[in-house]
Amino acid sequence: MKVTVCEMSNERAEMEDQWPALVDHCRRERTELLLLPEMPFSPWLAGRHDLDQAAWMSAVVEHESWRSTLVDVVPATVLATQPVVDAGANYNEAFLWSAVAGYRPARRKYYLPNEDGFWEANWYLPGPKEFAPVELEDLRIGFLICTEMWFTEHARSYARAGVELLAAPRATGMFSTEKWLAGGRAAAVMSGAFCLSSNRSGVDASGFEWGGHGWIIEPEEGEVLGLTSTQDPFLTIDINLDVARRAKKTYPRYVPE
Repeated sequence: MKVTVCEMSNERAEMEDQWPALVDHCRRERTELLLLPEMPFSPWLAGRHDLDQAAWMSAVVEHESWRSTLVDVVPATVLATQPVVDAGANYNEAFLWSAVAGYRPARRKYYLPNEDGFWEANWYLPGPKEFAPVELEDLRIGFLICTEMWFTEHARSYARAGVELLAAPRATGMFSTEKWLAGGRAAAVMSGAFCLSSNRSGVDASGFEWGGHGWIIEPEEGEVLGLTSTQDPFLTIDINLDVARRAKKTYPRYVPE
C-alpha cells in the first residue's frame, strides 16, 4: 500500500501554495492513503490561552470548505482531524475521507494538554475514552492524535485489535522533534503497526517554530523508513501490510497481558 505523510505550513497563504505540490506528488506516486497534520486547514488556534469561539467556528468552516479539495488526491483516502461542534461543545475529531464514502468520523481526541502554546483543554472538550480501530477495506487503522501517542496503553490495545497502521497527526514544535520521533518508534513497536505521522512546519506569525518531520516507521523494530524535511516536505513509501500482521506474533507483541 502506498502511503504518504507530509509537513505543511501553519500559515494559510503558504499552505495554499503547498497544496498543489502535494496533490502533484500524490498523483505522481499513486498514493493510496494520505495523512495530513492535526487540524491542517486553519492556523493553530490553541496557541492563545482563551477560547475565541468565533475563531473556532471560522476554523470549522475552513475545514469544511477545504474538504471539497480532497477530491484532488483521489483515489487516495485522506486521514486527518478537524474542529467540530456537537451539541454546543467543541471537539477535535479524527476522520477518514474517500471519494466513495465521503467523510467518516473516526474518534475524538481524548488527551488534551494545557500549557503555553497548546491550551487545548481551554478550547475544546475531550471525546469519549474510546480507542476503537476503524476499517478501510481490509486495513485496520488506529488513531493516536498527537499527545495521545504518549499514553502507550492504547498502542498496546491497538495491537490486540489487529491494527496494521497507526495514524498520528500532530501539531508539535521544533524543540521536541527527537522526543516525538522516539515516541513514534515506541508506538510502532508496541502496536506491531506501521506508524505514520504528519505535522505542521515553518515559523508562524507569532515566531513559533513548528517541528515538521512527518514520518513512516515500520512495526517490527521501530526502524524509521523515512522523514519529511523542509527540502522534501512529502514522503511516499510502499508498505507491506503483511509485515504488520506478522509482527503481532513476535516479541514484544505476543507477550500476554
